[in-house]
Amino acid sequence: MCRREQDVLPDDAIHPARYWHTVEDGRLQCDLCPRFCRLRDGQRGLCFVRARAGEQVALTTYGRSSGFCVDPIEKKPLNHFLPGTPVLSFGTAGCNLTCQFCQNWDISKSRQVDTLAAAASPETIARAAQDLGCASVAFTYNDPVIFLEDAVDVAAACHEAGIGTVAVTAGEICEAPRREFFASMDATNIDLKAFTQTFYHELCSGDLATVLETLNYVAHETDTWLEITTLLIPDANDSNVEIQAQTRWIYEHLGPQVPLHFTAFHPDFRMLDRERTPATTLARARQIALDQGLKHVYTGNVHDEEGGSTTCPHCGTRVIGRDWYTLTSWSLSETGECSQCGTPLAGVFRGAPGTWGARRQPVSLEDYK
Repeated sequence: MCRREQDVLPDDAIHPARYWHTVEDGRLQCDLCPRFCRLRDGQRGLCFVRARAGEQVALTTYGRSSGFCVDPIEKKPLNHFLPGTPVLSFGTAGCNLTCQFCQNWDISKSRQVDTLAAAASPETIARAAQDLGCASVAFTYNDPVIFLEDAVDVAAACHEAGIGTVAVTAGEICEAPRREFFASMDATNIDLKAFTQTFYHELCSGDLATVLETLNYVAHETDTWLEITTLLIPDANDSNVEIQAQTRWIYEHLGPQVPLHFTAFHPDFRMLDRERTPATTLARARQIALDQGLKHVYTGNVHDEEGGSTTCPHCGTRVIGRDWYTLTSWSLSETGECSQCGTPLAGVFRGAPGTWGARRQPVSLEDYK
């Protein structure tokens, strides 16, 4: 599968991509994700950012972004990775899925090079994160697996500068690139969109099995901190039966300590015929997950201090209170143990919590070049 338009790519848009091979008829097959787009010269993959340029596949957005912003880490969402700290977030354009309900469709569905107006080298991004006081850099807004070569280089520069790296992804990536990509990430939130292949096929043109493989891989074969998000859409993926199946699978395959976020849908992009997700649906899903044995289950995109806060899995003490993205209480030691019973909380904790709060600060990287 590929996009049919053909482009003449300027030299500065050609950065050699990895994970492709030549097939019998002379086309080049991209092996980054299970779409396996087969490209003639000038054709782009469905993701938009990977294209054939002569006898190679190129990443056409290397070093360019749709913009940079400092966010709270809780907005990714990540509740157990350096809580309260600011993260420098950016994305590019395009996506390798076609979600009808995309909440960032203006970026992920963009087919305009003008979307990529902000240019910055890996070293510039790392330097900016340092100067802005960010604990990490997040590859987000659109799926970073499609700009793997850029993300890996930025991650290397960040690690050299002592800055963490975060990937917000749907996990639709093949085995070999999966290994390279997550080896560069300190934390990830993987979007488990539903728990039926029918949903993935009809609403995302994706593959549930691939996402489950990615989840298993990250949980058991990497040191990357893992959290999961599911956007609950009325009458699409919010039944008790599906939520029970999903949370049972997480418990049995990933373990009870992996945080799970149920977030509220709002009508957007091509799915305008559904109502917003009621807060009661999120509360119901959260209770089902807790009943299945998961220890850290959160609600998002609604005001729910109980559903946003973290409790000790042993004694039940509220160890991190949250009101939206603001921390309201903290009862952990510097190394992440419950202050009441000493039970270690699963996650990545370093000293005192951050104090960034709910601020969102767009930034220009021109001053850091």
